[in-house]
Amino acid sequence: MKIVVVGTGYVGLVTGACLAEVGTEVVCIDVNQEKISNLKKGILPIYEPGLEDIVIRNYKKGRLHFSTDLADCIRGAQIAFIAVGTPPGEDGSADLKYVLQVADTIGKYMTDYLVVVTKSTVPVGTAAKVDACIAKALRERGEDLEFDVASNPEFLKEGAAVEDFLKPDRIVIGVESERARTLLQQMYNPFLLNGHPILFMDVPSAEMTKYAANAMLATKISFMNDIANLCELVGADVNLVRQGIGSDPRIGNRFIYPGIGYGGSCFPKDVKALIKTGEKKGYNLRILNAVEEVNEDQKKVLINKIKTYFNGDLKDKVFAMWGLSFKPKTDDMREAPSLVIIDMLLEEGAKVQAYDPVAIHEAKHMIGDKITFAEDAESATKDADALLLITEWPEFRLPDWTEIKENMKGRVIFDGRNIYTADEMIDNGFEYFGIGRYAEGLRKKYGEKVTVIR
Repeated sequence: MKIVVVGTGYVGLVTGACLAEVGTEVVCIDVNQEKISNLKKGILPIYEPGLEDIVIRNYKKGRLHFSTDLADCIRGAQIAFIAVGTPPGEDGSADLKYVLQVADTIGKYMTDYLVVVTKSTVPVGTAAKVDACIAKALRERGEDLEFDVASNPEFLKEGAAVEDFLKPDRIVIGVESERARTLLQQMYNPFLLNGHPILFMDVPSAEMTKYAANAMLATKISFMNDIANLCELVGADVNLVRQGIGSDPRIGNRFIYPGIGYGGSCFPKDVKALIKTGEKKGYNLRILNAVEEVNEDQKKVLINKIKTYFNGDLKDKVFAMWGLSFKPKTDDMREAPSLVIIDMLLEEGAKVQAYDPVAIHEAKHMIGDKITFAEDAESATKDADALLLITEWPEFRLPDWTEIKENMKGRVIFDGRNIYTADEMIDNGFEYFGIGRYAEGLRKKYGEKVTVIR
């Protein structure tokens, strides 16, 4: 079986490499010549645990190929995945121009029956547009080749994408013909050994499933952040509340961790796109509008605490920032809360010294020389007035607080992910502020060492 994957970003590269890992011949296509040349050298455009090893191994084995020539590589393929970007347009809707450009090229150069699979996150109705685009190109060629268009949305978590693909909890496929269903079932059989299901459905339902899944997860995050903000006002500890509700199996304990908002390439874009889909159909998705509003406000929560603590004067204050990527185990800086926080600090005349174990290169590309990038977590705290925990990388969990305290000029920590406890920080000589964690109760134990910020 020959498979073509168009797009070598996060989804496309993981898809292509993991399909090659089970013995399939895969060609990954990208218009970026430099990216393709680097992949042939084992240089990946993204950081994802375990991916580099799989790419290099399968390229050396001759199962994984890289090319810029879709016209040539589509010949003889049985399945073609479209995994190109669908960035949000100015109105928030998904921009499908790259998807349809690929569909047009496929229609111009395919030579036999082909299943074209939309792997990119696309709005309901996209598969129909892809179908029409391919059919038009075939008519213009004077060809009458059979093909099917299927929807196979990805459910990969950044930082665990390889494991998610090789051992999926479910595979969702929207398909309209038995022929396409049989071929896709055959392709995915090696990944079903863990007993989890492959769910076949109609194409629109598959397209909607992806958006609904991401919207639900984003909703859980925004809900918990809203509750966290209320906890601070009523005297509750959101960490205890989270444990209390998370033990209910109807709710579960995942995606109910409060913090400084969600980011990345999926949740912000997909929530916006789903809202826009509703608007186009004359339906107002009220919950998702609130989810988005809460998330944007939540990115400012830490800054509000900082400004209150320093009496509104941040000019020339130095802030150590631990973590830049939107989550651990990735270098993805898209929609990262760190970017909002950095911009707001700089607007107030503050200085930022930041460290991230993986995302420094990408951060330099996006931020430039507006801040100082440190070589390690400890040096980021040199002469800092405050420490901000932005991304919960494992190496930040148990640092040498004695060294950190000696490095810093100030003695205050703003924990945007609640990975520390107030008791721990106060015992180490710091003032501590988390998210949704009320401080007045600690005053009984520590007296004036504790400041309450509402």
